[in-house]
Amino acid sequence: MAARRKAKTTRRRPSSRWSAGVMRKSDALDLEPGVFTKRSSRQIAQSLKRSAEHSHRRKSEPFRSAMSMLNFHINRGGRGLSAERRRILEGAKQELRRAFGRASVARGPGRA
Repeated sequence: MAARRKAKTTRRRPSSRWSAGVMRKSDALDLEPGVFTKRSSRQIAQSLKRSAEHSHRRKSEPFRSAMSMLNFHINRGGRGLSAERRRILEGAKQELRRAFGRASVARGPGRA
């Protein structure tokens, strides 16, 4: 008797990652193209603020939606973000807090 072989099943790799889809089609915000490639923390924060305030699809208040999208982008970049890029994006958090009139959050000793 001949042994039967199981047919190999091939898995298709998704054409893009789910996190990239979140950035493109998020219900939280309609982002301005290239918002996270801007060179200034202030420009990034102002763009996120504009997007959050004009979005009709967000489920939360504008500040939370904007900060959430910024944190998502930073976390998605992970170790692949250069020190310079991370500094700009972390600075955008402070600018976003300022833009929405939120108090600055102290983080660790020696920081205000």
